[in-house]
Amino acid sequence: MRALVLSSHDTTPELDQVALPQPAAQEVRIRVAACGLNFADLLMIRGTYQDTPALPFVPGMEVAGVIDACGPDVTGLAPGARVAAFTGAGGLAEYVTCPAAHCLPLPDAMPMEQAAGFQIAYGTSHLALDHKARLQPGETLLVLGAAGGVGLTAVEIGAQMGARVIAVARGADRLAIARAAGAEITLDSDGLDLRAACRELGGVDVVYDAIGEPLATPALRGLNPEGRFLTIGFAGGQVPQFPGNLLLVKNISVLGLYWGGYLRFAPQVLTDSLRTLLDWYAGGRISPHIGAILPFDQVAEGLELLRNRKATGKVVIRIAP
Repeated sequence: MRALVLSSHDTTPELDQVALPQPAAQEVRIRVAACGLNFADLLMIRGTYQDTPALPFVPGMEVAGVIDACGPDVTGLAPGARVAAFTGAGGLAEYVTCPAAHCLPLPDAMPMEQAAGFQIAYGTSHLALDHKARLQPGETLLVLGAAGGVGLTAVEIGAQMGARVIAVARGADRLAIARAAGAEITLDSDGLDLRAACRELGGVDVVYDAIGEPLATPALRGLNPEGRFLTIGFAGGQVPQFPGNLLLVKNISVLGLYWGGYLRFAPQVLTDSLRTLLDWYAGGRISPHIGAILPFDQVAEGLELLRNRKATGKVVIRIAP
């Protein structure tokens, strides 16, 4: 089969022919229709992600496709089932194996391209806002990087949860996308005094930050007392260093969220969250925004869209013709 193989962290991954994987006990093999790209894929390729596999490996954390084989002791799934799956790695290939427990059966009406970019982005935002921050109707949510893969889902989910959503992104086109997803207020990050803007808007109750500095600290300073700051990622490249005295004086909570970590210590939390999100999808409450769908031989272009933060919503690679 064809797969995108990374041999060294000093090189770029390349398409190659590799052996077809065989499912082990409690695993399934999926014929991949599409693979969603994530910023974490870039970190894995550089060797800086917390769960980077040993070399050589195939990147690609989430896929959608059809099960074509089941290993021993698999129950509840069978060949022919349409699923999305969190693979962790290996998704940028024509076939991938993963634990059956990591598969999410798909509604018939859900296109594979939407499904491939659904779990991590929507799962992260729903878990962060509902399970961690306990966002309440009427509260104000500030989303940094609001037109990106996870940021846009935070805008959409925050609006569905009844919050007043303030979206921060760069440029009128990206702000328009955030507004269409449910943002009540939009702020262009170019030349923005974010702390002052938050104060003028009455302060914020929850910050959703997938960017890091230079926006993180002024956003923190714009929080109301007992505000919650969600650390999702550092797409801007700078990890924030928050002043402890400010957290103390304003009774602020800083909450980290690593979606994949729940697979190890609380998988039922993920399962319940994804069920809620699929119900919302079926009811038309959320509508995944796919910014780009590229063929398999243009993976490099898709990764470059993420690297330069030019993508809106998700970037998806179509594997099957």
